[in-house]
Order: sequence, then C-alpha cells, then structure tokens
Amino acid sequence: MLKLSDNPPIVSPWAARLAELSGTWRVAHTRSRFEKALAWDLLNRRIGYFLPLIGKITISGGRRRKVLVPLFTSYVFFCGTDDDRYTAMTTNRVCQTIEVADQAKLIAELSAIEQALAGKAMLDPYQFAAVGRRCRITAGPFQGIEGVVVSRKKLAQVVLEVSMLGQGASMEIDPALLEPLD
Repeated sequence: MLKLSDNPPIVSPWAARLAELSGTWRVAHTRSRFEKALAWDLLNRRIGYFLPLIGKITISGGRRRKVLVPLFTSYVFFCGTDDDRYTAMTTNRVCQTIEVADQAKLIAELSAIEQALAGKAMLDPYQFAAVGRRCRITAGPFQGIEGVVVSRKKLAQVVLEVSMLGQGASMEIDPALLEPLD
C-alpha cells in the first residue's frame, strides 16, 4: 500500500492546469489496478496526463488507513502525439486507447473535475449518466462548474459527467448556489 506521498501527481507537474497540456487527448483503458503505475510511466516519459484521485478510508490489519484511489477505475487520460500513444502502449499497462472525437468537450469535463478536486470537494464515483437538469455553480470555490443535478435531501447532488466514459463524479452542494442552464 502506497503512502500518500508516494502517489503520482493528479496532473502532469509541468502544467498548472490540464487545459495547458498540448496534444491530442486520449483515454487509456488500463489493466486492472495499473492506473498509478501508468501515470508514473507517463510522468517519466514527459507525456501529459490526468489521473483524478480521491481519498478513501480502508481497514487493513486492524488499522484505519487513508489511501488515494482513482476516481475512474481502469482509466487514465493523456495527451500528446501519435508517438506518445505508441509509448504509452509499450508500457504493457494499457489494454487499449480510446480516441476522443470532441476534444474541447472532454477538456471542459475534465477541467470541472480538476477544479472540484482542487477545491477539496468530496467526490464519489457516479457510475452512470444522470438524467436531470444541467446547472452551473454560481459562487464559492466551485464557481463555474457545470453538471447535472439530482435532488437529495437538503443538499443538491451535482454530477460532473465524463460523457465519453458514461461515468462521472458526484458532489453535494447547497442548491442556492446553483443556476439552471438553458
């Protein structure tokens, strides 16, 4: 089990934000439990990547431990040239790469997740696309994030979708901070 400090950075460290990374974005479908190893390989080869990690408490040997796990199991997002894609495939950690048809849409969706992680939002994996109203957060550290809202008790649950995977992440927020999008 890795110490928290032994995990790879969420986004390539030579870019302040993932939107600053250049190249064609692709999705690497990794072998089971190889997401962090692939991120380290991409980092060492100077290939831009995004691996959203969330905190999780596990109990092992009677001790509670906090670990970081991938938000999207078996997926790492990376960008670069066709040679970078070939290099990623030669790591023997990738089953296949998925080409991204709408680059701008993927960057916008991943940027929302990156902003939520930077603002210390508690994200939970959300395994299917939500059906509901699309809204934007109007204030606070998550201002500008767009997502689909699913009502839940006193707080609204906002789903940040990655439509290409048919998955997303959900976070809870005060409904007063939301405005509907047309």
